[in-house]
Amino acid sequence: MPLVVVPTPVGNLEDMTQRGLRELREADVIACEDTRRTIKLLNHYGIKKPLLSYHRHNERTRTEDLIARIETGERVALVSDAGTPGISDPGCVLIDEVIARGLPVDVLPGANALLPALLLSGLSTRRFAFAGFLDGERKERETKIQELAKLDATLLFYVAPHDLGKDLAFLEGALGDRDAAIVREISKVHQETIRGKLGELRDISNAREIKGEIVLVTAGAPHASGAAIPGTAWMAEAGQMKNEGIFDKDIAKALFESYGIPRNRVKTFLLGLDKMSERHQGNPGGSEDD
Repeated sequence: MPLVVVPTPVGNLEDMTQRGLRELREADVIACEDTRRTIKLLNHYGIKKPLLSYHRHNERTRTEDLIARIETGERVALVSDAGTPGISDPGCVLIDEVIARGLPVDVLPGANALLPALLLSGLSTRRFAFAGFLDGERKERETKIQELAKLDATLLFYVAPHDLGKDLAFLEGALGDRDAAIVREISKVHQETIRGKLGELRDISNAREIKGEIVLVTAGAPHASGAAIPGTAWMAEAGQMKNEGIFDKDIAKALFESYGIPRNRVKTFLLGLDKMSERHQGNPGGSEDD
């Protein structure tokens, strides 16, 4: 029997599909991220099935148990707390292993936060990229945003409420002050969309507490070539620190921490200032001919 990946509502329980409910009723066991969350969904629809916890802390060990169940003919339904399993939620390890072993697997279409957020943002839907959470070590975040900054595509991020101000500041510094939208609590009572420039959204998030599950959407690079937008505020600050005799590496560190500007980008800008200074020193008359 197969593994069936079943999306669950991100907010309103009525977003559950009829096919998804049928799969949960027919499953021999339901693997779920949090049994306390899933039991509320099952109780709402009068479904009684065995639950097996499957989350980020046990997914590798639990995968073998679920594989064994599938191999012996059990029908396993996989759900997460909300949305489609495997999209910034546990599930990929099990799905990949089932496919690798040639076992049957099916994925149902259903609720997710990404597409509603993209459409509610008012930004381009012609091309878009999902970037997940802006987590990881400093180098990982820096490398990730350098790649994303070049894309001529609308970008979607998942953001934890307590990280919103920090992530907005990071993106404003790394991407420039692009059009963006905060879309929170999709399909819930307090659903809200806040549109504006990244800097405006940062100011709003600093002025009020924004709660709930958040998707942050930003416009893509404005040029088809994919070149990232150079900022302005951080450049002026870099020039001032340079004039004060602060070392380039310390300037790069400070601007990354303040604005999220990738260090290599700061160093390239400072190198350009050095070359400009050398040209002026070698040509004090101010002629434009080199």
